Amino acid sequence: MSEFTVLLCVPLLGAVILAWLGGTARAAAINVLFSAVTLLAAAALTLRVVATGPHIVFGELFFVDAFNVFLVALTAFVAFTTSLYSGPYMRVEIDRGKVGPNAMRLYHSMYQLFVFTMLVALTSNNLGILWVALEAATLATVLLVSLYRTPASLEAAWKYFILCGVGIAQALFGTILLYLAAARVVGEGSTALLWTHLDAVKDQLEPSIVGIGFVFLLVGYGTKVGLAPLHNWLPDAHAEGPTPVSAVLSGLLLNVALYAVVRFKVLVDGALGTPLAGNLMMAFGLLSVVMAAFLLSRQKDAKRLFAYSSVEHMGIITFAFGMGGALANFAGLLHMTVHSLTKSAIFFAVGHAAQKAGSQAIGDIRGLVHRSPVVAWGLMVGTLAILGMPPFGVFAAEFLLLSAAMREHPWAAGVLLLSLGVAFAAVFFKVQGMVFGEPSLQPLEHRPAVFPVLVHLVLVLMLGLYIPPYLAAWYREAARMIG
Repeated sequence: MSEFTVLLCVPLLGAVILAWLGGTARAAAINVLFSAVTLLAAAALTLRVVATGPHIVFGELFFVDAFNVFLVALTAFVAFTTSLYSGPYMRVEIDRGKVGPNAMRLYHSMYQLFVFTMLVALTSNNLGILWVALEAATLATVLLVSLYRTPASLEAAWKYFILCGVGIAQALFGTILLYLAAARVVGEGSTALLWTHLDAVKDQLEPSIVGIGFVFLLVGYGTKVGLAPLHNWLPDAHAEGPTPVSAVLSGLLLNVALYAVVRFKVLVDGALGTPLAGNLMMAFGLLSVVMAAFLLSRQKDAKRLFAYSSVEHMGIITFAFGMGGALANFAGLLHMTVHSLTKSAIFFAVGHAAQKAGSQAIGDIRGLVHRSPVVAWGLMVGTLAILGMPPFGVFAAEFLLLSAAMREHPWAAGVLLLSLGVAFAAVFFKVQGMVFGEPSLQPLEHRPAVFPVLVHLVLVLMLGLYIPPYLAAWYREAARMIG
């Protein structure tokens, strides 16, 4: 598949070239170019998979189906729009002396390497390579989080590395246990880690080994998802790294880690024949929603505020996939889409607002609507969208999930509603002061990149009002594949 080859080779080539040219004046344009070609390859691959069904590539090393090609397209799109945003944003950082040519070379090369590792993780058929790709993504983003080399950013990067390193070690142990169970059925060797082979014999896997393995996998990959109480790295990493990094962390990395959990859940459900995996995911998801909702009111940093919002929403999505069923899985897939688009748009707006104020403190960002109306309304509309106000896509996804929860788990629906209400009050109170307070901001040295904000929010609005039939069919097929 030529599209697939281009999809993986372009960001890897981009990382190599930008390691050489990333500190030049043309680096931002080169970064956009590579991201655009990756997006075109993802679009072509998506059209082929939708038209002809799943594909196995490179001797079963990679495979693409309706579930992961959806995330491939989403990853490529958000990576492209973030590259558009990062050019003006990072020029301001250069002018203010926060980064130099060497730091920009590191930033651009690691950005493309991060995209490459995400795409490898999403498309790998080998569960061992999936683990390696997510570990490589951690290493790439550690360097991005520490880009400013301030004590706070180095501390955040170190915390991110240690906590996610411990988590990924748990995931490795879980993968080894799954291999042990698979080797008894399909034989030893690399085929015992191929997801397509394991899916075909999942009902023959040893239930006790698979069940224990999933606990380690959920804890390990759940750390990268940001599920409470394993989320402590996430607010610091989002707050201290450059804003484009916050956007891709929240919009891409969390999705890919949750994708890994869901893939393993399919195998565990088939091996155990019980809802153990789903119940564990529902418990972690619900705990994340409750903890994040009540921690939001304590935040004084704008980026930390929306980092905790990511914990909340990843908890909602995890709960949806844990509950399972056609409606809940559809809601989870839709929520993954609209959360990635909305949260990245919010970080785009917050990044420009923080540059205007010279601070990320919520109290220092006041009267944004008087200094930059487009950014201000982008932040306000994005906030309303992420808080679940109709008619945006987050409302549609949460409505579907709550409908399923009221039928299957009424008690959980009440907890979700209460947590969502608390989160709404906390976030809206803080954001309305940032947007409509007394002006205290200065104009930026460069024109802000508002196009990505507008595009993301228009898409989120569209998905709340109308889901095209082909996209709905795509979601339904992916929901069916994951149970």
